Amino acid sequence: MRLLAAALALSLGVSAYASEQKPITVTRVGTQPSNAGAEQNFTGSVFVDARFQAAAPARVGGGIVTFAPGARTAWHTHPLGQTLIVTSGVGLVQKWDDAVQEIRPGDVVWIPPGVKHWHGASHTVGMSHIAISESLHGKSVDWMEKVSKEQYGQ
Repeated sequence: MRLLAAALALSLGVSAYASEQKPITVTRVGTQPSNAGAEQNFTGSVFVDARFQAAAPARVGGGIVTFAPGARTAWHTHPLGQTLIVTSGVGLVQKWDDAVQEIRPGDVVWIPPGVKHWHGASHTVGMSHIAISESLHGKSVDWMEKVSKEQYGQ
């Protein structure tokens, strides 16, 4: 019977191996606590929810990050880049030595590998985004100095 299933799978262009892989995992909303953003990596009130890290050989991880008005990350880089998907509010993102850009719900931001940047809420409106990045040799972010009030535009 197993041989027949494998033969059928191959005839349909599906690997017999695929049926023996691990099941899909669903992490239910509310099963992981919100965590305050680490003070050394953020300015202001920041919460990280539903962080995920895929099991090897996958390298992707991320979470939902919520910034109160005026809150922001420190300067940082990602060895394999980062994608942000803005879900609510009004945010800001800036590449080192470049202009600050406003970001809004539905915007997708791609930060290339190794690019020094920060992101956070606008001065008067909070912002949430989904942050997705990949790990390289177990590391997905390199934190640097905090964004000054002058850099933030206060």
